[in-house]
Amino acid sequence: MPGLFDPITLGGETIRNRIGVSPMCQYSARDGMPEDWHLVHLGSRAAGGAGLVMAEATGVSPEGRITPGCLGIWSDAHVAPHARIARFIESQGATPAIQLAHAGRKASRDAPWAGGGALAPGQGGWQVIGASRVPFDTASPAPEPMDEAMIAAVERQFVEAARRAVAAGYRLVELHAAHGYLFHSFCSPLSNRRNDAWGGDLAGRTKFLCDTARAVRAAIPASMPLGVRISHTDWKEGGWSTAESVELGRMLAGCGVDLIDVSSGGNAFDQAVPLGPGYQVPGARQVRRAGVAVAAVGMITDPTHADALVRNGDADMVFLARALLRDPYWPLRAAETLSARADARLPVQYARAWAAGFGHDPRPAPLARG
Repeated sequence: MPGLFDPITLGGETIRNRIGVSPMCQYSARDGMPEDWHLVHLGSRAAGGAGLVMAEATGVSPEGRITPGCLGIWSDAHVAPHARIARFIESQGATPAIQLAHAGRKASRDAPWAGGGALAPGQGGWQVIGASRVPFDTASPAPEPMDEAMIAAVERQFVEAARRAVAAGYRLVELHAAHGYLFHSFCSPLSNRRNDAWGGDLAGRTKFLCDTARAVRAAIPASMPLGVRISHTDWKEGGWSTAESVELGRMLAGCGVDLIDVSSGGNAFDQAVPLGPGYQVPGARQVRRAGVAVAAVGMITDPTHADALVRNGDADMVFLARALLRDPYWPLRAAETLSARADARLPVQYARAWAAGFGHDPRPAPLARG
């Protein structure tokens, strides 16, 4: 079996290793525009040796953002600042990726460091939308249920955003269908009470996501990998289940999806999550049986553990979040721990410090894609 530092090919894209930077919201944009912060944040992880570097949940419309400070790609004006970031990521030998998102009933929030509460329209917020008139919690507003025209409009927004992502130079697009955001709210019976074509059974509840995945697949180059992030369970009785996620995996593979990024939870405020190292890996392992590549994520911090997940066939990739916030050079340190060649260019500007820290002379690999 391949290891953590073996390349992986998804669609027509070869990624230099199996380590991905999870999309992590920074709440630091203005009008959805990427700033210097985003360039440095994502660029440093690319220089640190990750194979895939993914920009945070990026709104396909202003109303699709979680907070007013979230990234966006709803206009052509957003393409150039995104392209600046994608170019730098690629210059470091990593694959630039972007997560396209609509927050649904969990939109219009304040930044976490400002309390994270719901913002009313008079406070800079906006009307939220969703599958049904079911608020996330007692402190959140009830979403406006989406009619057929609204569903079609959001699908078009995802398609247009994907085309802009291609123009910006991103090499992989991921649709965010986890954590209680719009697509997840349609999939889960906890938040979808509809009795029309977008509700009821599994096929109805997943129709919006599958239709959008097919439309995005048709809008981007055939060789460009398409990913979807899902929550494999709601961690609540009567909610979305791992068994349904496995079936969704089969459906998404049929829609042309190349990678499923398996997370969990986020759709129920009273969820009961059994936190622990690799606590979401069993879900990834199950979804992988649907015949589609998967990424495992969630409290994976030890290089040996991450490598074993790939070698044991639990996942095809490992995505890291907080571990990479603490140490952007985690991949290079992991290669040292595993005595593996990190097929990444150690920045020559940093070589003397790396040699001093690890007692060897690092020979930077040639800067080349794949």
